[in-house]
Amino acid sequence: MPAVEERFIVRDALTDAAEGAIAAVAGRGERLETPLPDGRMVWHGWGLGSGKPSLFLLHGGYGSWVHWIRNVEALSAQFTVYAGDIPGLGDSDPPPDRRDPDGIGRLVAEGIEMLTPAGEQARLMGFSFGAVIGGHAAPYLDRAGRLRSFTLVGAGGMGLRRAEFLPLARFERDMDGAAIRRLARRNLELLMVRDPKTVDATALHMQVMNTTRAVTKSRWISRLPSLIDKVPALRCKVSGIWGEFDSTAYPYLADRRAFLGGLATFAGFEVVADAGHWVMYEQAEGFNAAALRLID
Repeated sequence: MPAVEERFIVRDALTDAAEGAIAAVAGRGERLETPLPDGRMVWHGWGLGSGKPSLFLLHGGYGSWVHWIRNVEALSAQFTVYAGDIPGLGDSDPPPDRRDPDGIGRLVAEGIEMLTPAGEQARLMGFSFGAVIGGHAAPYLDRAGRLRSFTLVGAGGMGLRRAEFLPLARFERDMDGAAIRRLARRNLELLMVRDPKTVDATALHMQVMNTTRAVTKSRWISRLPSLIDKVPALRCKVSGIWGEFDSTAYPYLADRRAFLGGLATFAGFEVVADAGHWVMYEQAEGFNAAALRLID
């Protein structure tokens, strides 16, 4: 993927702080790549070579690995953590078809198989759009006996009830950096968080970077009820984590619990208090504790 055009970025103290925070976490890990038909998928890994079991994280729509910036190091206490940029988002090159969740899922599954040590079963966790893509990657891994568990975080794709909220602002390529930052803040406050004060410099900069580069049609894919049949067919353990006030699920969290709880392989469901959709950022400590309880 090309770098973000400089005209989309406001160069000030907020941007400097965000870039420093992101670089610091990335720098304590390693950058990896797996092949795509025309390019590569980018991953960041923490705890490589530790011998700990492998955990793969897939971010949300218009996102990147930075969705997990407050979680990767905490989770690496127990796992070798890989956070990927889904094809067509973040630093990863586009997939052949930007509207095909199964095709994208297969590419992600191939990358996971390449990075998982031989003879080991991977753990998979997906947030929002990443849970949908994870739900399409999981069957390939599951059939090959390479998947131990799948944890859905704030997931769509199950055809369940959701409340209506104000429409998100649309990115236009003629916007300047200040306008894009305002757009980023509005959309984060509407969709991603319970408390607007949690939208800090890192969240804003991440949203600007991701929005201006995204080519995969994540919002369109997330609206498809494509997990209704795929998740119940999995043989691996399946669990769920939602924020208490997730804008995509509140007040219908019970529907998500019932869907997952009806599976033969159900392994648990946790609600993190006082969190919105981006639960692992807004309430990182509570989320990390819930994730460590559920993944294995």
